[in-house]
Amino acid sequence: MSQVAAPGQRSAGEASRVGLRVPSLALLDAYADAMRAGWSPNNSRDVTGEYLARIERDPGEFIAWLLRPGEMIRLADGAEVQRLPDRLRWIVALDQPGEPLIGTIGLRWQDGTAQLPEHVLGHVGYTLLPAHRGRGYATEALALILDEARDVGLSQVEIVCDHDNHLSRRVIEKNGGVLTETFVNPRYGDEPHLRFVIGLE
Repeated sequence: MSQVAAPGQRSAGEASRVGLRVPSLALLDAYADAMRAGWSPNNSRDVTGEYLARIERDPGEFIAWLLRPGEMIRLADGAEVQRLPDRLRWIVALDQPGEPLIGTIGLRWQDGTAQLPEHVLGHVGYTLLPAHRGRGYATEALALILDEARDVGLSQVEIVCDHDNHLSRRVIEKNGGVLTETFVNPRYGDEPHLRFVIGLE
């Protein structure tokens, strides 16, 4: 009898077409080039100017800053808050020559609880470069980051997308996401968002 994978997990022997990499100098040029071409690694606000300036000043310090726990971060409304524990990963395409950078994905959480602060829209956020969307890469990247969510002890994750982002909704639902509510968070404007929960047990 064939083994059926749980939501967010790959079947035995199924190879992923994407890999998750810790941010590094080896991929930094591709990351910076993508921002120069108009892509932003942050869905809630455009960080390209800030990030490119940091990269130009000191590439190594930029990588260290991305990975440094406890940093203060600025929200879309300008408020500054302390960054939660997180795992930031850069997504590469294993099925393309040279394994190019195709996007980013991150996991954030609070130790000892599945709850999140009001200003955090979800445990997982991701974005792909436009040329690589619609190919199933985001679905596979989300499955991989869910493995890391299990690794840090989360029993479920919340993921949020814009109400009209049908591609992202399909990515979440393919990984077992169940729609729990439509809501508006004034910090992020007056457009409605969809909240999904993915059970990991």
